[in-house]
Amino acid sequence: MIYLQLFATFFIIGLFTFGGGAAMLSLIQTQVVTKFAWLTEGQFTDIVAISQCTPGPIGVNCATYTGYEVAGVAGSAVATFALVLPSFIIFYGIIALYNKYHRTSLFGDIMSCLRPAVAGLIGAAAIILMFRISMDGGLPQVEVIEENFGDWCSWAILGAAFIASFYFKANPILLIVAGGIAGLIIY
Repeated sequence: MIYLQLFATFFIIGLFTFGGGAAMLSLIQTQVVTKFAWLTEGQFTDIVAISQCTPGPIGVNCATYTGYEVAGVAGSAVATFALVLPSFIIFYGIIALYNKYHRTSLFGDIMSCLRPAVAGLIGAAAIILMFRISMDGGLPQVEVIEENFGDWCSWAILGAAFIASFYFKANPILLIVAGGIAGLIIY
């Protein structure tokens, strides 16, 4: 039963999320932390951090880790397969449609409409990682998740990485390695 639940959950996440792993985070968090309570908020935040440091898409890494926590190696295989299966199906469907309709203005209009939706999903993922939002008496109650904000050293590393990336066009791989080394030294 748990395998079917994992498959259904991650298949739906893969089916209804556009824009890659970062856009999936809010939906994954809602399902695995809030709905099924497979992970705590702290575990989910750790998954996001680890998933960004390990090779592969963040959504796949989150599915793999969650599946492993819920049902071991088999659960990790089921969750990962379920997450990527819709992408394969949609990809082949889009190729067929693209080959047939790519010169029409309607196709271009549809693709351009997806961009703001993806930006909104990525923004929602960032907000979910920073704040716990609940509805109490019809009004939203916002609580800062302080353990996800880090300390001033974390913010200094973030600022240095942003400046190095934005102004000096530093290599992202070197920034990840430098951030990891700085984290090891500081913490």
